[in-house]
Amino acid sequence: MNYQETINWMFNQLPMYQLQGASAYKKDLTNTHLLIAHLDNPQEKIKCIHVAGTNGKGSTSHMLASILQEAGYKVGLYTSPHLKDFRERIKISGKDISEEFVTDFINEHKNFFESNDMSFFEMTVGLAFDYFAKEKVDIAVIEVGMGGRLDATNIITPLVSVITNIGLDHTQFLGNTLEAVAFEKAGIIKPYIPVIIGEYTPETKPVFLAKAKECNSAIYFAADLISETYPSDLIGDYQLHNKKTVLQTIAVLNDPNEFKITLENTKSGLLNVVKNTGLQGRWQQLNEFPKVICDTAHNKNGLEIVLDQIQKEDFDTLHIVLGVVNDKDLDEILPLFPKKAIYYFCKPNIPRGLDVLILKQKAANFDLKGEVYNSVSEAYQKAIESAVKSDFIYIGGSTFVVAEIL
Repeated sequence: MNYQETINWMFNQLPMYQLQGASAYKKDLTNTHLLIAHLDNPQEKIKCIHVAGTNGKGSTSHMLASILQEAGYKVGLYTSPHLKDFRERIKISGKDISEEFVTDFINEHKNFFESNDMSFFEMTVGLAFDYFAKEKVDIAVIEVGMGGRLDATNIITPLVSVITNIGLDHTQFLGNTLEAVAFEKAGIIKPYIPVIIGEYTPETKPVFLAKAKECNSAIYFAADLISETYPSDLIGDYQLHNKKTVLQTIAVLNDPNEFKITLENTKSGLLNVVKNTGLQGRWQQLNEFPKVICDTAHNKNGLEIVLDQIQKEDFDTLHIVLGVVNDKDLDEILPLFPKKAIYYFCKPNIPRGLDVLILKQKAANFDLKGEVYNSVSEAYQKAIESAVKSDFIYIGGSTFVVAEIL
């Protein structure tokens, strides 16, 4: 198989949560342990930072990678989902994994994957660990896919564990209370491994403290410990919390005998996240007049901050290009959106995309008015045509909506 055939096989033949939802979720790590044994345990050959959380784990992972790159280290970065190309998920020092490595890895192990019913995510995790081990990275930043306790990445013993925050997302898998979700995320805390908590609530803090105590792990609450942050090229309001989390993580990681990270490395790393890592879709400006911003926020916690930031902008008319996936709790997120806006409803081009007529009907219940469009690009084009220079266009609701625009 060539690269495109390989990617098609991975996407079409195997369960993948981002496309299918519940049918792709597995309830234990049996398959992952089987896979890493088959690959000769590559995760044991690399030093890691493990990052979980409801929101901000992607930005946090990229900031950490950028700072470590500025300090001169060869840095692996594993994140999900991708926006345009599968290879965005697996990078070394900002450079995507090669098409050849992906193709060779899948072709070599394809029979094993098929006979053991490996999921898309399990294969991808195995690919990342194998790649980082063979390329001898100095350190790898590993982002959890979903949850933590049962996530396929949770077979590593990292140098430090990071949990950015807790919100209600993927409740059909992780539970419908903050305590339940916190329990799943806290599953990445390992014995004697320090853990950084970015944000906490009265409900989640006891869960983290209990798990850290059980594991004899030092625990650091970044929001309480970090008072000063530094500028970053990631400019969304929500990045303040992520920067505090990153700074506390670097403080714990910084060890003269292992990783030496100067204040200048840290400042430069924060200022050059996009350049160093290629991160996209976080309060990303696509046009100036009218101002166009896209953002991948897609749950209540993330959208609250982004929509609040929009209201701080100076504009005449607000245009919102909106699409969501079909397992999104619309009764929870639609009330967050401003009534005083023109909506361009669309469906992201994936099987999980919510039918655009259903979205429009549900939005009308909250007095959100607009028209439906056949595609994300058509909705965006109409918004551009309708807006004048003094207007503001926001594109969001789903990572997949942003991906189609980028």
